[in-house]
Amino acid sequence: KQWYQRRVRAIFPSPMMYAGPTEVQWHAKARIAAGATYYIVGRDPAGMKHPGHGDDIYEHTHGRKVLTMAPGLGQLTIIPFVVAAYDKTKSQMAFYDSSRHEDFLFISGSKMRALARDGEEPPPGFMAPSAWEIMSSFYKNKAKMQS
Repeated sequence: KQWYQRRVRAIFPSPMMYAGPTEVQWHAKARIAAGATYYIVGRDPAGMKHPGHGDDIYEHTHGRKVLTMAPGLGQLTIIPFVVAAYDKTKSQMAFYDSSRHEDFLFISGSKMRALARDGEEPPPGFMAPSAWEIMSSFYKNKAKMQS
């Protein structure tokens, strides 16, 4: 059998509770218990805001750093998530280049949902128009149901 015929690709639905570094380790250890050998680490828990000044409590690489230092995770290969953002110079999504920071627009999930709910359009090239229609329709309807 080819390697791709011997692999299981699956989603492990476990929403983030924004509990910080302890939760990052929990998610990794839960996946080890389920047989995972690779773990893609994103920004979480970077989205947590400080209650006093509103800045992120953790930097975007914090989860990855915690996992490389945590005991019991040596058998897990940590794969860093590469940050993508909207490249204003190319009118499309691209991998973020810190040397061109001013050329990028970061649209969070919260911002994207708000745009969809409010009937606003994202920048051209951000998402396929047909996908945006579906998402926008969903969030507009959801807002109507909640009001």
